[in-house]
Amino acid sequence: VQLQASGGGSVQAGGSLRLSCSASGRASDTYTLGWFRQGNGAVRDFVCGIRWTGTDTYCIDSLKGRFTISRDNVRNTAFLQMNNLTPEDTAVYICAASNDYEDRSTRYRYWGKGTLVTVSS
Repeated sequence: VQLQASGGGSVQAGGSLRLSCSASGRASDTYTLGWFRQGNGAVRDFVCGIRWTGTDTYCIDSLKGRFTISRDNVRNTAFLQMNNLTPEDTAVYICAASNDYEDRSTRYRYWGKGTLVTVSS
């Protein structure tokens, strides 16, 4: 499975961005797709995930209400809508695929290159 994230950029605090994660490869539409972000540290923090059916979604509590994940299985693409962004959201956002509906990075088998989001105050 190959994953390609896009949609990052620079915005001012309070702005919005929509990230896309395009998946391709064998059975790519049957995986859970997750978004992680990596700030200055090496740790990749889970942001949101969506089951392959699109019926189950999960975002970490601190982001609920501002971030929403969705997917279009016809286009094999997952989206991360990010609203009311703050400088603390600045990070490289990375999409990944897992066989399981999971938030642990160790359970994600395939990783794409990230897209940089920079939020200025």
